[in-house]
Amino acid sequence: QVQLVESGAGLVQPGGSLRLSCAASGSILSISAMGWHRQAPGKQRELVATDTSGGRTIYADSVKGRFAISRDNAKNTVYLQMNSLKPEDTAVYYCYMVAITTTPPPRDYWGQGIQVTVSS
Repeated sequence: QVQLVESGAGLVQPGGSLRLSCAASGSILSISAMGWHRQAPGKQRELVATDTSGGRTIYADSVKGRFAISRDNAKNTVYLQMNSLKPEDTAVYYCYMVAITTTPPPRDYWGQGIQVTVSS
């Protein structure tokens, strides 16, 4: 079993910053891709950022230049630094990881989701 625990939720004013963290625990042998999705009220879940096992990062156009994804493989943790936040960034943010565990095959795991609210 793999569990992902997210932290860093909050309310921030437009233009502010937040840093989200997501730590994985369990019978993990290795983690390939790590990333974040988000879902705003009344909208579909969308990719925010992902970091592949090869070190390649992909960002949604709406967050390029403002958000930065990073990872600490030793801690099985992925981070999302969010700067210059806008009201339209308000959403529930979900982290995910593609992990190889003691029980193959590899599969993706998801966090429970945390609320980010950008409002004055």
